[in-house]
Amino acid sequence: MSEMFVTSGPLRLWTERTGRPDDPAVLLIAGASAQGYTFPDAMVDRLVDRGLQVIRFDHRDTGRSSIVDFDEHPYGLTDLAVDAVAILDAYELPSAHVAGASMGGVIAQWLGVHQPDRVSSLTLLSTTPMGRDPGPVVERALAGQPADPDELPPPTARFLQHLVDSAGTEPGVEADVVTFRVMNGDVLPFDEPAARAVLERCWARATDPSAAANHSLIGQKMGPDLLVPLSTITAPTTVVHGDQDPLFTPAHGKALAAAIPGAHLHVIPGMGHTYYSPNLPDQLANLIAGGR
Repeated sequence: MSEMFVTSGPLRLWTERTGRPDDPAVLLIAGASAQGYTFPDAMVDRLVDRGLQVIRFDHRDTGRSSIVDFDEHPYGLTDLAVDAVAILDAYELPSAHVAGASMGGVIAQWLGVHQPDRVSSLTLLSTTPMGRDPGPVVERALAGQPADPDELPPPTARFLQHLVDSAGTEPGVEADVVTFRVMNGDVLPFDEPAARAVLERCWARATDPSAAANHSLIGQKMGPDLLVPLSTITAPTTVVHGDQDPLFTPAHGKALAAAIPGAHLHVIPGMGHTYYSPNLPDQLANLIAGGR
């Protein structure tokens, strides 16, 4: 295992590589406001056991990566995708298997559309089709307004109630554990000790924990590059979705798989929007490795 800071424009991004440099690479792209370590170590270890090197990293404004003054230098999802390309360049990887979770899955789609030669395969975890800003959907749902029939469904009522109940809560590990428990759903057991350990690790190493909230603003920068049809993706694609996902309900995974030619949809019974249930990291790693 080795760490390296990668330059993307004026920014420095923390990265970590596990496994042998000569093995095929998997680039793991975390979700909004999430550090690379939110991908469980057990998932990384399983991928290495399957003969892959694994690279995970901290997005800008998370973990040990550069902090951005968003008011002075606003950025969007495209900029985060460019960061991912910079990481592939820094590791001298012509291409990699790309696995993205939630917002990271949208970034992975961008790579599949705009950097097809850099993507050996795509694994899109717990995510939604590129080109849509889920923020307004959530805002309408919180306001009790009817859903737009042309939109994919909003988060579940329980998740929306959690947003209301947690407003004004002191940020920290305990608040995040509660959020992870809600996102886990009620079917698969929630491995709270594992989740707590990851969250404690992330809070301890964050340069500025409050900066991660900037990711909630990136939907305000929607460029035409995000509207390119997903039908242009040529990489072998697996869409992995939990049938208990409270944030992006299963309709999101179905719509995503339908939009990408040849994509395989794998629905995991009981899985929510986090990966802290016994055996789940191994199961997800096997699905990612299957994209080799």
